[in-house]
Amino acid sequence: MMNKKMKSPWYQKYLSAYNVSPNEVPTAVIDLIASQLKQQQSEHPLVTVSVIAYNEDKNLWACLWALSDLSSRYPIEIIGVNNNSTDSTETIFKQSGIPYFNEVQNGCGFARKCGLEHARGAYHMNIDADTLYPVDYVNIMIGHLEQTGVVAVSSTWGYVPDKEHTAFSLWLYERMRDIFLYLQSIKRPELSVRGLVFAYRTALAQEIGIRTDIKRGEDGSLALGLKKFGKIVFVRNKKAKAITGYGTISADGSLWNSFKIRFINGIKNIPLIFSKKDQYQDEDSNLIDPKNK
Repeated sequence: MMNKKMKSPWYQKYLSAYNVSPNEVPTAVIDLIASQLKQQQSEHPLVTVSVIAYNEDKNLWACLWALSDLSSRYPIEIIGVNNNSTDSTETIFKQSGIPYFNEVQNGCGFARKCGLEHARGAYHMNIDADTLYPVDYVNIMIGHLEQTGVVAVSSTWGYVPDKEHTAFSLWLYERMRDIFLYLQSIKRPELSVRGLVFAYRTALAQEIGIRTDIKRGEDGSLALGLKKFGKIVFVRNKKAKAITGYGTISADGSLWNSFKIRFINGIKNIPLIFSKKDQYQDEDSNLIDPKNK
């Protein structure tokens, strides 16, 4: 018997525009993305999808392409935030036709805050420009967020297999990571959310605010404030699993080294994840010097 042909992953077509020079993206593809994005926009959105980007011209078209293919049963708006980029990120936002805003103060906190401030929908979804999102992402995430008592949702994410990261090694890494994040989320959901796959009630988030005085952890800080008002749900549906780059993994060297570092830290912190915490002390190394803003 002949082996059945393996089905390509949903994100395969977007890879032709991922991690490439924007000049290499065909005009026909750009026109298609712009046309589909225009059709996605609602005059009265229930959901705001804000794409934050800092020097992401090599990935932004791929991200927007995936968003243009969204099959949302909810009225949405897709907006962009150009976080003081020095490449052609702003040009891409212009060509795409979506409303976008320039945030001149660098940092994820400032970028996410800008998107939140301009959100018109009752629900706000954080989107990172180096990440790809599946067609049913909005439907699944907002479906959970609409449930009574739920104030925020966070899904999982994966990586594209390549020569240095096999499909099996990535599967194992992601599986172990997700198990730990799930256990951690029981008592401390604020430590398990990640900004690239985070959605929440807009009004509550605007009331709490997004911190801009820290280098990282603005998503967890927001989740810490949100959990006082209701439940944070962690979505483990494969149809809501985003695909992103190797930024945090690459910073640790090899995949094995990244896993080892996180595993050791996880073991050290196991006693902590079984107790609830409502306040954290800032580390000096994570504070942004006001002079450098």
